[in-house]
Amino acid sequence: MKRCSECKGEMKELTGKTPEGVMYHYFKCNKCGEEIVDMKQLHVVAQKYREMKTFRAKISKWGMSLGLRIPKELVQKYHFKDEEEVTIIPDDKGIKIIPA
Repeated sequence: MKRCSECKGEMKELTGKTPEGVMYHYFKCNKCGEEIVDMKQLHVVAQKYREMKTFRAKISKWGMSLGLRIPKELVQKYHFKDEEEVTIIPDDKGIKIIPA
Protein backbone atom coordinates (compact mmCIF):
# COMPACT_ATOMS: atom_id res chain seq x y z
CA MET A 1 0.00 0.00 0.00
CA LYS A 2 1.31 3.46 -0.89
CA ARG A 3 1.41 6.27 1.63
CA CYS A 4 1.17 9.95 0.77
CA SER A 5 4.47 11.81 1.04
CA GLU A 6 2.60 14.95 2.19
CA CYS A 7 0.29 13.70 4.94
CA LYS A 8 1.13 9.98 5.22
CA GLY A 9 -2.47 9.14 4.32
CA GLU A 10 -3.45 6.02 2.42
CA MET A 11 -3.29 6.30 -1.38
CA LYS A 12 -5.69 4.61 -3.76
CA GLU A 13 -4.68 3.53 -7.27
CA LEU A 14 -6.90 5.06 -9.97
CA THR A 15 -6.97 5.15 -13.76
CA GLY A 16 -6.87 8.37 -15.76
CA LYS A 17 -6.96 9.33 -19.41
CA THR A 18 -5.12 12.11 -21.23
CA PRO A 19 -7.07 14.38 -23.62
CA GLU A 20 -5.64 12.27 -26.48
CA GLY A 21 -7.09 9.09 -24.97
CA VAL A 22 -3.91 7.59 -23.47
CA MET A 23 -4.83 5.60 -20.35
CA TYR A 24 -2.57 5.65 -17.28
CA HIS A 25 -2.58 4.70 -13.59
CA TYR A 26 -1.95 7.11 -10.74
CA PHE A 27 -2.31 7.28 -6.99
CA LYS A 28 -4.53 9.69 -5.05
CA CYS A 29 -4.40 10.31 -1.31
CA ASN A 30 -7.73 9.64 0.40
CA LYS A 31 -6.87 12.21 3.07
CA CYS A 32 -5.36 15.29 1.37
CA GLY A 33 -6.11 14.61 -2.31
CA GLU A 34 -2.43 14.61 -3.43
CA GLU A 35 -2.02 12.82 -6.77
CA ILE A 36 1.15 11.15 -8.04
CA VAL A 37 2.18 9.17 -11.10
CA ASP A 38 5.12 6.83 -10.68
CA MET A 39 8.07 6.87 -13.10
CA LYS A 40 7.06 3.57 -14.72
CA GLN A 41 3.68 5.04 -15.69
CA LEU A 42 5.32 8.23 -16.96
CA HIS A 43 7.54 6.13 -19.23
CA VAL A 44 4.53 4.15 -20.49
CA VAL A 45 2.60 7.35 -21.30
CA ALA A 46 5.67 8.95 -22.92
CA GLN A 47 6.16 5.87 -25.13
CA LYS A 48 2.52 5.97 -26.24
CA TYR A 49 2.90 9.65 -27.14
CA ARG A 50 6.03 8.84 -29.16
CA GLU A 51 4.04 6.17 -31.03
CA MET A 52 1.23 8.64 -31.72
CA LYS A 53 2.33 10.56 -34.76
CA THR A 54 0.47 13.66 -35.77
CA PHE A 55 -0.21 14.53 -39.38
CA ARG A 56 -1.16 17.83 -40.95
CA ALA A 57 -3.42 18.10 -43.96
CA LYS A 58 -5.01 20.95 -45.86
CA ILE A 59 -8.71 21.19 -46.58
CA SER A 60 -9.38 22.18 -50.20
CA LYS A 61 -12.51 23.16 -52.08
CA TRP A 62 -13.65 20.42 -54.48
CA GLY A 63 -16.67 21.65 -56.44
CA MET A 64 -19.31 22.67 -53.91
CA SER A 65 -17.75 20.49 -51.17
CA LEU A 66 -14.54 20.43 -49.18
CA GLY A 67 -11.97 17.66 -49.46
CA LEU A 68 -9.21 16.44 -47.21
CA ARG A 69 -6.07 14.70 -48.51
CA ILE A 70 -5.05 11.75 -46.38
CA PRO A 71 -1.25 11.40 -46.02
CA LYS A 72 0.32 8.40 -47.75
CA GLU A 73 1.51 6.85 -44.48
CA LEU A 74 -2.07 6.77 -43.14
CA VAL A 75 -3.42 5.45 -46.45
CA GLN A 76 -1.00 2.53 -46.19
CA LYS A 77 -1.55 1.94 -42.47
CA TYR A 78 -5.36 1.86 -42.72
CA HIS A 79 -5.52 0.37 -46.26
CA PHE A 80 -7.60 3.18 -47.76
CA LYS A 81 -8.37 2.69 -51.46
CA ASP A 82 -9.23 5.18 -54.20
CA GLU A 83 -13.01 5.80 -54.38
CA GLU A 84 -13.53 3.84 -51.13
CA GLU A 85 -16.31 5.08 -48.88
CA VAL A 86 -15.44 5.89 -45.27
CA THR A 87 -17.48 6.49 -42.16
CA ILE A 88 -17.06 9.91 -40.54
CA ILE A 89 -17.94 10.06 -36.86
CA PRO A 90 -18.25 13.41 -35.04
CA ASP A 91 -16.26 13.44 -31.79
CA ASP A 92 -15.88 15.93 -28.92
CA LYS A 93 -12.62 17.34 -30.28
CA GLY A 94 -13.00 16.66 -34.02
CA ILE A 95 -13.93 13.78 -36.28
CA LYS A 96 -12.92 10.15 -36.71
CA ILE A 97 -12.53 8.70 -40.21
CA ILE A 98 -13.10 4.93 -40.30
CA PRO A 99 -12.52 2.70 -43.35
CA ALA A 100 -15.91 1.22 -44.35
